[in-house]
Amino acid sequence: MDLGESRMNNHKVVALIFLLVASLQTPVYAHCLSGVYSDGKNNTIVLTNRNSTSAMELRYLMLDGRFGATSDDALPFSCNPGFLTLNNPASTILAPVKLRRTLTYFNSVDAKLAGELIEPVSYKTFPLVVMVHGSEKDAAIGNSRALLLASQGIAVFVYDKRGTGQSEGVYTQNFELLAEDAAAAMRHARKMATTKISHAGFWGASQGGWVAPLAAQHLSVDFVVVGYGLVASPIEEDLDQMLVEARQKNFDKAQIEKIYSLSTLTTRILLSNFTRGFSELEKFRKKSVGQPAFNTINGEYSGAMLRMSDAELRRMGKAVFDNLELIWDYDSATVLKQLQVPMLWILADQDREAPSQRTLRALTQYKKNNPLLDIYIFPHTDHGMYEYKELPDGTRINTRVTDGYFRLIVDWIRQEETPFFGNAIAM
Repeated sequence: MDLGESRMNNHKVVALIFLLVASLQTPVYAHCLSGVYSDGKNNTIVLTNRNSTSAMELRYLMLDGRFGATSDDALPFSCNPGFLTLNNPASTILAPVKLRRTLTYFNSVDAKLAGELIEPVSYKTFPLVVMVHGSEKDAAIGNSRALLLASQGIAVFVYDKRGTGQSEGVYTQNFELLAEDAAAAMRHARKMATTKISHAGFWGASQGGWVAPLAAQHLSVDFVVVGYGLVASPIEEDLDQMLVEARQKNFDKAQIEKIYSLSTLTTRILLSNFTRGFSELEKFRKKSVGQPAFNTINGEYSGAMLRMSDAELRRMGKAVFDNLELIWDYDSATVLKQLQVPMLWILADQDREAPSQRTLRALTQYKKNNPLLDIYIFPHTDHGMYEYKELPDGTRINTRVTDGYFRLIVDWIRQEETPFFGNAIAM
C-alpha cells in the first residue's frame, strides 16, 4: 500500500467516525414530522412546532389529553418514516390524517383578520366549528386543538384575533367587538367550505365563553360549545377568585367579609371610569396594612389595586387596569336567556382562574328554560381542563388535559347518541 492510498483510507475512517458520532448526537425525536396521526379509532396525535425550544423538537397533543414535547424522556409513542407507533397499546400504528388547510383573510369592523379553514377530506359532509379563543395574545392559526378536532371529522375555522398573529387591528377584550369578529369568521367559513356542511356553530374557550354566545346572536347557528367559561361578569370573576384564595388560606368569617368589602370598593372605581372611590379604598388600605395574610390576596385585579399606593392608583390605575375595553359588569346571563339553540357547557371543578360554582348555579337555572342545554363538569381539573399536581405551597403543575374533554366535544358536535365524556359528571 502506497502512502497516498494509506492517507485515503485514513480519511475514510475519519469520515465514518464523524458520521457515527453525528448520528449518535442526533436526537431520536429528530425523525418526528409535524402533522396529525390516527389509528382511525380512539388514538390521535397532533405534532406541531408551536412553542418548541428547538428546531427539531415538536409539541404533541393526544386525543386522550396527554401533551408534551417529543424530547420528553417518557414519550408515549415513537416516530417512524410516515407513521407513529404507540407504546401502549403496544405496536398500535397511527397513520397520517389527510386534512385540507386553507389560509385566508376576511374583513370585520375596519380590520382584516387572518384565518385558516381545516377540513377533513374523507367525509362527504361534516359539521363546521368556528373557534373563539380566550384572552391570550398568541396567534391562533396552527392551534393543535383545532387540528385535533378536524381529525375527528369536523371542519374547523380558526383565526388570529384582531391585534394578534397575522391579523390587523388593535388587541382588545371588548366582548361586543370580538363577537362581531366571530360572526364575520362564521360567515366567511361557511362560504369557504368545499364540502356540504351538516350544521355549524361556535366553540368558545375561557373568555371565548363570553364571546361565543354573544356572537350567536348576530347570525343563525345550530349550536354553541363553551369550555371553562363563565356566566358571570369580570367583576364577579375577580370576587370569586379572591374567595377561592381565601378558602385555601383558611380565612375566618371576618376576613371573608373584608374580601367582599374590597370587591365593592374596587368595583366603584372601575365603574366610575377611574374618577371616584379612591378615598374609600385608601381608608381600607391603611386598615389592612397590619394584616400580611390579607395582603397576599390577588383576584383578577383587586389585590393589585389594593397594593398600589393611592397616588399610583390615581395616576396610572386606568392605564394599568382598564386599557382593553373590558365590559366590567357584562350581563352574560341575559345573553344566554335570549339563546334557544343546543348548547354544551363544560366546567372545570377546581378552576382557580374562572371559578365554576356561580356559573354552575346559573346554568342549572337556565336549563329549566332551555332543555337543549347540556352541562358537564370534570372533577379535579383546573382552567383549560387540565388535571394537575398540587405542591405543598399550593402551586399547581398541569399534567394533562383530562381524558374525555376532547372526545365529549367531538361526539356532542357530531350528534352521537351516547357521547363519550370520561369521568365528567352530567348535571
